Amino acid sequence: MIPGLEIAGFYGEPGPPRAALHPEEPAMTATTRDDPRLNPFPWYKTMRDSQPVGYDPRRGGWGVFCYDDVQEVLSNHAVFSSQFSGGGPPHPNNPIGASMISTDPPRHRQLRSLVTQAFTPRGIEALAPRISAIVDELLDAALPAGRFDAIHDFGEPLPVIVIAEMLGIPTEDRARFKLWSDAIVALAGGAEMSGFAAQREMVGYFMGIIERRRSEPGDDLISGLLQAEINGERLSLTELLGFCALLLVAGNETTTNLIGNALLCFAERPELWERLRADPSLVPQAIEEVIRFRSPVQAMFRVTTQTVELGGQPIPAGSGLVAYIGSGNHDESRFPDAGRLDIDRQPNRHLGFGHGIHYCLGAPLARLEGRIALTALLARARTLRRADDAPLAAVPSPIVYGVKRLPLAVEPA
Repeated sequence: MIPGLEIAGFYGEPGPPRAALHPEEPAMTATTRDDPRLNPFPWYKTMRDSQPVGYDPRRGGWGVFCYDDVQEVLSNHAVFSSQFSGGGPPHPNNPIGASMISTDPPRHRQLRSLVTQAFTPRGIEALAPRISAIVDELLDAALPAGRFDAIHDFGEPLPVIVIAEMLGIPTEDRARFKLWSDAIVALAGGAEMSGFAAQREMVGYFMGIIERRRSEPGDDLISGLLQAEINGERLSLTELLGFCALLLVAGNETTTNLIGNALLCFAERPELWERLRADPSLVPQAIEEVIRFRSPVQAMFRVTTQTVELGGQPIPAGSGLVAYIGSGNHDESRFPDAGRLDIDRQPNRHLGFGHGIHYCLGAPLARLEGRIALTALLARARTLRRADDAPLAAVPSPIVYGVKRLPLAVEPA
C-alpha cells in the first residue's frame, strides 16, 4: 500500500507543486532502451553528492535525497506536515485529502487507530488461503502459453480482486477499480479518463455503495467502518470515502509494482531466480531487497510548518518538499554497494514503506501478497526472462515506480 500517498496537492488544493524536482529527461541516464524514468538512480547519486537538500526555483520546491534526511522528513510530522490544506476542509472531490494519509495528529491518530482494527496481523494472515487461491487461478490462466505479461495477467488483477473482496465490491465492477487507480496516480490520466474525471466517478460510485451498506450491512470493511466510532463519533461521509479511495489507489499500485519490480529484477538476474527456487525460504528477504532496490514508491510530499534547517539548508515555513525514498534507499552510507540487488543484505532498514506515524498500514498485506505470488511462480517456472527486446515503459507517475507492461517467457518447472 502506498505509504504516504500525499497527493492532496494534486487535486487543486494548496500544496507542493506537482513532481517538484522530479528527475526528467536531462537529469536521468538510461543504460538500456527502456524508458529513462526507470533509471533515476544516477541522478539520485548526483544529487546526494552535490545537493542533498536542494531548492528547485523552476518549481518552487525542495528535494531531499540522503537517507537520514529523508527519514527525518518522514518521521517529524510536527515540522514536516502531511496536511496540505492547512487544516481546512478537504475538497469535496478529494476524499484522500480527508483520509489519515493527509492528516496530522490528533486526527491522524484517531483515524489510524480505527482502521488498524481491519489490518491486524491475525486478520491479514487469515487472507492467505484466499490470496493463494487467486494466485493459482491467475497463473493457471497465464502460464500454459509459456509467455505472459507479469503486469496485465498477474500483478494488476491480484490486488484488485483482494481489495474488491475486502470492500464487498461486486465482481463486475473490478475493472473500473483499476481504471480509477491508474488515472489518479498518473495525475494527468491515461487514454481512458483524466485523473479528475476518475476522482468524480470513483466518489459517486463509493457514495452509492456506502448508502446501500447503511441499509443492508454486510461482512465487509465498508459496513464495519459505518458502525465504527471515534470518541463516540462516527466517521463522516468524506472520511469514509477517503478510506475507500486510499485503500483502492494505494493497495492497487504498491502491490502491483512490488510484484512487477520483483519479477523484472529476477528476469535480469537469472542466478537469483535459480537460488530462490532452490531455497524458497529466502523469498521474504528477497522481497525486502526488491522494495529497497526498486521502491514501488519513490517520493513523498510534505510541507513545512515552521522554518527548519535540514542538511545545513534553512527551509522557510510553508515550503513544499519532496522526500526521495528511492534515493534514500540507494544511499551508500546506509547500504554498501547500494546499486547491487543483494538478497542477503542485512540489516535492510529500507524506507520503502515510509517511516514514522505514516508508516504504511497495509505493508503486511502487500508483503503477504508479494510472498504468495512469488513463491507460487517459483514453483511453476524453472526459468524466467524477458520475452522480447521491446523497451519497457514506466508507470506515468511522479511518485510510483514500475513498468506498464512486462512480457516474460517462462520454462515450466
